[in-house]
Parts: sequence; structure tokens; C-alpha cells
Amino acid sequence: MTVADAVEILEGQFYTGEEKAGLDIVSACGADLMSDVMAFVKDRVLLLTGLVNPQVIRTAELLDIRSIIFVRGKSPSRDMIDMAAGADIILGGTKLPMFIACGKLYEAGLKTGGTRRI
Repeated sequence: MTVADAVEILEGQFYTGEEKAGLDIVSACGADLMSDVMAFVKDRVLLLTGLVNPQVIRTAELLDIRSIIFVRGKSPSRDMIDMAAGADIILGGTKLPMFIACGKLYEAGLKTGGTRRI
């Protein structure tokens, strides 16, 4: 699945990085606690979160997460969009709640756990 596929499935939109949305993803992590995201640590992951602050971008950059989708209709600030663009991170958003968004992606075939990095 690509990031573009995920955004379409979630009836979402892009905030930045749409030109790179052909990026393949093999797993997803739905979390509002960045400590949970750090424990997940997998390759080619899509992060779904309702947390909208610069720490999300910093965590993604640290873990080499290339794509983030904000759930529950949350929108990143202009500063976050600029940070993500500078870090080559794709940002999208959906009005769907986290549970439904994760379920739709699972139903669409995003079922494998990805490759664990150590």
C-alpha cells in the first residue's frame, strides 16, 4: 500500500508531501503517546495520531517515519507543516477517529507487522 492509497481509503487530505505519496508502507501505528510510537519502531510505517504538536514531527524524524496522518479532524500548524517538509515527512489528515481509521487500513490489506528494526 502507498501513502496515497492510505489517504484515499481514509477519505483524507494532504498537508505536505503529496508529491512523494507513492511511498510504500507495510505497517501502521496508531498512537497519541509518542513513547508508544518509540516502542513500535518498524520500517515503512504510517503513523496515525491525534496529537498535534511539534514533538510528533521530531519523533517521526528520530525514528525515520516518513508519513503521518492526523485523525479526528486535527490539523497541523503552519510551523509543523514547515518542519515536516524540511524533514521530508508526508503529512495528511482525516476526519475519521483513530479506531475507524486503523480498521479501514486493516480491512484494505495493511495487515503485516513490517520489519522490526533493532
